[in-house]
Amino acid sequence: HVQLGESGGGLVQPGGSLRLSCAASGSIGSIGVMGWYRQAPGKERELVASITADSKTNYADSAKGRFAISRDNAKKAVYLHMNSLKPEDTAVYYCYGWIRAAWRSDFGDNWGQGTQVTVSS
Repeated sequence: HVQLGESGGGLVQPGGSLRLSCAASGSIGSIGVMGWYRQAPGKERELVASITADSKTNYADSAKGRFAISRDNAKKAVYLHMNSLKPEDTAVYYCYGWIRAAWRSDFGDNWGQGTQVTVSS
C-alpha cells in the first residue's frame, strides 16, 4: 500500500513564506512525476507545480516567480517553497505522485490527504 504524507501548512500573513513537504511511504517500486495541487472553497482542484524524476519542473502561471518545487528521490519526497504569499493562495494543498507499487507493473495516481494553507492578516 502506497501513501503520501504531507506537512507544513498553516496560517501566514500576506507576503510571508511557507514550505510544504510530502513523503511517499509503503512498498514502492518507482516514482514518476510528483506535484502539488490546490483546491480553494467552491473551486476545482488545480495544478500548482510538478516535477519529473529527472527534475524537470512545470508551474501554473499563478505560481511562477513565487513558488519553487523540488524533490529528493532518495527520500521519496517532494517540497513546495512558497514565497510572497497572497490571500488568493488560500486553499487545501494536495501532494500528488505517479507511483508504481512494488508488486505492480503499472503506475497509478496517488494523493495525499491535503494540508490547509491560509494567507490572511
